Amino acid sequence: MDTAALIDLIGRYKSDPESVYNTWFVTGEERMKAFRAIRGGVRDTVDAIVNGTFGNDFKGSPLEIVLTAITEQKQVFEGAAHPFYWKPKLRIPDIYENEANKQKFAAFLQACLTATREDQVVSEMRKLADAHIKGLGPAVASIIYFLHPTLVPPFNTAMVNGFNALFSENKKLGSWESYLAMRETILETNASVREHLSKDLGAFAGLLFEIGAAKLLIPANAEAVLDAEKQKADKVARLRHKDVVAEEREESEHTQVQHLLIKIGRALRYEVYVARNDRNRTCNGESFALLTVPDLPPRDWPPEVLDTVSLIDVIWLRPGGGEIVAAFEVEKSTSIYSGILRLEDLVRSIPGCACSLYLVAPDSREKEVMAQLSRPSFRNDLADLSLAFIPFKDLRESCDALCRFGEDHTILRKIARCRAG
Repeated sequence: MDTAALIDLIGRYKSDPESVYNTWFVTGEERMKAFRAIRGGVRDTVDAIVNGTFGNDFKGSPLEIVLTAITEQKQVFEGAAHPFYWKPKLRIPDIYENEANKQKFAAFLQACLTATREDQVVSEMRKLADAHIKGLGPAVASIIYFLHPTLVPPFNTAMVNGFNALFSENKKLGSWESYLAMRETILETNASVREHLSKDLGAFAGLLFEIGAAKLLIPANAEAVLDAEKQKADKVARLRHKDVVAEEREESEHTQVQHLLIKIGRALRYEVYVARNDRNRTCNGESFALLTVPDLPPRDWPPEVLDTVSLIDVIWLRPGGGEIVAAFEVEKSTSIYSGILRLEDLVRSIPGCACSLYLVAPDSREKEVMAQLSRPSFRNDLADLSLAFIPFKDLRESCDALCRFGEDHTILRKIARCRAG
């Protein structure tokens, strides 16, 4: 790619608000904090090896702290820790059980910490490469980048892919030879466009990452970009389908529970009101509109209270006078808190109301229901209200018995679980 085309590419890279350049490289203080923390962590790693306290595993070692700080640096360093995980079956990377290799690794880190010139850093990287420590490849460059950001570019799969696409090369991920050759090309190319990027090689590495991750289009990665976009669209579609299926399942279960409450209420010879936005539903071939009364009995309620109460899932009414004897909020996954507030609004709006209130929810939500009812505000506000919890499972299993043997709404006490205290 000629210089003009590269400058145009850099312009697109920098103008994208979601690019690595804008989300990581130029975000300022947080990135600079990482440099300080990682340098300190490298120093601790060296000290631990020298003092014999480093351990024989990545987990729990000061090296893990270093790599954790690196991987927190946005998506460009995602996966940077993987090459350093101790793989017992392969005995790699061989810096945990092999004491000689561990000491060579410490010497390398120490030399890079104290180096002040490019030739010193490159010499140390070549020494480490020549040591042929099994499983320890140029991934260490991502550590050294945070010690010498103008001399050493970081290194990962996406960056190698981006490099190969941009420069029509075939560099290998785990090869020190490939990395050192890449480094020379990156330094040379970055120097030619430095006024458009930065002396800090993280900016150019981010550009390679965007190309390699198929987020920045060039002719050489057009197919990869199209494939990435297709995968992204497929993922969105799968997630949406999953959400739709979950919503349908949830709505279906909510409807089934409402139907059970309608069935039980009618069997106990009550008139039944169902939430005004649910009257068009059907369950098992039965229309809610045909099983329930169309409206709540006239009350002298403020409009906002009427709006709230009319959305209560199921209400049982005494025939003739329209007295409310029981009200039910069905909460499959929606807010328990809002359900309680609707029931409270109902009771507080009717002077002397002594109707029974029920939260009907999956068994798994019992602790959540009880925790909400135990909130200090609810304990005080609802102390004189009859409010209990009915699990879905108990309602289903007891429905026929409640219909057959129940004489009035008090039969629900057989399956309801009351709040403590």
